[in-house]
Amino acid sequence: MQKSRVDLAAIIDLDPVGIDLFRGNSPNAGEQRVFGGLMIGQAMLAACRTVKARLPHSLHCYFIHTGDPQVPLIYKVERLRDGKSYSTRRVTAMQRGSTIVSVIVSFHKGEEGTFEHQDKMPEVPGPEHFAAEELSKHSLYPDLPEIVHRYYEPDRPVELRPVEIGRYVGQKIEDGRVHVWMKAATKLPDDPALHICALAYASDLSLLDAVMARYGRTLFDKRILSGSLDHAMWFHRPFRADDWLLYAKESPSAQSGRGLARGLIFTRDGTLVASVAQEGSVRERR
Repeated sequence: MQKSRVDLAAIIDLDPVGIDLFRGNSPNAGEQRVFGGLMIGQAMLAACRTVKARLPHSLHCYFIHTGDPQVPLIYKVERLRDGKSYSTRRVTAMQRGSTIVSVIVSFHKGEEGTFEHQDKMPEVPGPEHFAAEELSKHSLYPDLPEIVHRYYEPDRPVELRPVEIGRYVGQKIEDGRVHVWMKAATKLPDDPALHICALAYASDLSLLDAVMARYGRTLFDKRILSGSLDHAMWFHRPFRADDWLLYAKESPSAQSGRGLARGLIFTRDGTLVASVAQEGSVRERR
């Protein structure tokens, strides 16, 4: 039976259960823990449902406890501020009465600015060069781990097309810079806030893997223990999360069992739409 594509909007959707209180679920009840990107995306959506006529421009998130995929997540929104230009919300994700994730989301009404600049998009081949049929022709294809083959399965909410596939079979990336094309697997409604929440979800997909690029290893190595500690994101310009976006990642530092990863997200025409930073626990199993 052919697998159907997964609707990302449905995955991050929430049910209202009270005043500024929402309930979300994890679609993968069989996993060991709730995917961090899911909690970020759902927390963002909860915050968005309490703000009118303004879009998020930044989020700052701390992962406090591992989430249980079999237990619903309750998101409590606190309205910290509604000013002339900015609104601020604190979102607490809870399970069994305990805090799992804490997120601060800031909203901006939008305005014309005096200054306008951005970093240039890296020069990498487009996503069509990394389609499944193209990848299957590559000499490394038979040696790629199963998780990479899973990137191309249709039953995923986000399509991923990694550029530097050699790193999955031991190739070291000397400067630690890696790139992945990504987009929501299905078309999303024309709601800018939803596209922001969808990108927040996708931004957590293997970001910490950039820490391993210099060593020719990946987080899929069973000898590696990893987990996100925090996540920050800034949204710069309009975009659609169901169009191809280039996620350019790097890791400027790793030390003391922690690694820092950063990412810039571009549209195909080179527009910088978001920036991401995350620190995680990255240890070798002993």
